[in-house]
Amino acid sequence: MRSFFIIVLVLGLLVGASYVAYDQLFNSSTTASDDFPGPGTGSVEVTIAENSSGRDIGQTLVDAGVVKSVGAFVRQFEKTPASMSIRPGTYRLKQQMSAAGALAGLLDETNRVDSTITITSGQKMSEVKKRIVDIMGVTEEQVDAAFADTEAIGLPSEAGGNAEGWLLPGSYEVSEDDTPTTVIARMVKGTVDELDRLGVAPADRQTVLIKASIVDGEMNIDKYMPMVARVIENRLADTNGETKGYLGMDSTVLYGVGKTSGVPDQADLDNDNPYNTRLHAGLPPTPIGQPSEKAIKAVLNPAEGNWLYFVTVNLDTGETLFASTLEEQEKNREQLKAYCTANPKVCTAS
Repeated sequence: MRSFFIIVLVLGLLVGASYVAYDQLFNSSTTASDDFPGPGTGSVEVTIAENSSGRDIGQTLVDAGVVKSVGAFVRQFEKTPASMSIRPGTYRLKQQMSAAGALAGLLDETNRVDSTITITSGQKMSEVKKRIVDIMGVTEEQVDAAFADTEAIGLPSEAGGNAEGWLLPGSYEVSEDDTPTTVIARMVKGTVDELDRLGVAPADRQTVLIKASIVDGEMNIDKYMPMVARVIENRLADTNGETKGYLGMDSTVLYGVGKTSGVPDQADLDNDNPYNTRLHAGLPPTPIGQPSEKAIKAVLNPAEGNWLYFVTVNLDTGETLFASTLEEQEKNREQLKAYCTANPKVCTAS
């Protein structure tokens, strides 16, 4: 009986060893059959979308002919901790790469193509156009033509044919299949979706964007934004008072003469254009930049107060004083004059 059990045990060990050897051989064969040996040939650009999983990335690479199978890439992805640091964007890789080689290529920032168009709050449409030209390698004429095709970019009729203010701030990854029209359409849709989410009625969209763009143009400190929004409302309503319904905002004056920062000089203040709110009552005809969500919320929920004036007295810290009368405002302006005397370069418009 003892001999019998020993024989059974030995046979069991032999069967087990044979299975392990077969399993390893089979898996090795499978790995080899669903993966390219590498290192790959040629060049191809692939775009990794936001929040892509390892399987999503693998499918993108398979579709571009970079790796042979999703499974081969996922195996490499899951056993490499650094995989989670792959950034969305466009990468220049080779075709028929091994899964390991493709993963290494995505983790190497030198393979990442600069294909991101970034819009910041307050940025002018002219600046966005230049960024599109630089990143996409297209001409200014092509970009202008895209903006002119308001139907193709989805620009609402209330914008009056001008996309200024309708390009949602953020970063936009550009793929090989993109055109200026498709990219701009995403920007416009982002703004429409944001306004819908915030409960802005279509009839009010343009007005809200104009006011919000002025808030951004005048103020970049969160706590003051609702107060600036209230000043705008108060001045527009003060048609028979001190301000006569004139906004008198420096940001709109600068926009009208093609400047983006500083304090307007006398020539700027005397320039008669539709955006000079010192010469023309009411709102300017369009937004003066791409407004932030914070500015839009400030316009929708302005602070309570009877202020008609405000002045930023320190352009370094953003310290701002608010006033209800012109007399108070003039006293506050003396502090700005003192600051500009000490910092002339900061106060010079450009």
